[in-house]
Amino acid sequence: MPDRMPQDCASMAELRRQIDALDAELVSLLALRSRYIDRAVDLKRAEGLPANIPARVEQVVARVRDSADAQALDPDLVERLWRTLIDWSIERERRNLDDAARG
Repeated sequence: MPDRMPQDCASMAELRRQIDALDAELVSLLALRSRYIDRAVDLKRAEGLPANIPARVEQVVARVRDSADAQALDPDLVERLWRTLIDWSIERERRNLDDAARG
């Protein structure tokens, strides 16, 4: 986690260290999110749910757009990022569900 706010950075080197710290945190959070996706495979299989649930996808996208807007971040950018993340997640679930079905 960065230890200072952007406006408190006195040099580009310091700013870059803060960005690098944020990037590491983002990667850690994405890794944790992927573990939830892996768990979703087990739960979806048990509940008979498909990998892709379009209504849920749209619910997630709407939620992150609202969150971005509330934090003065471009909602279109966040939507593009999340749709890529969601597409990756669905494909990962699909592969794992298919592998389990072939057993």
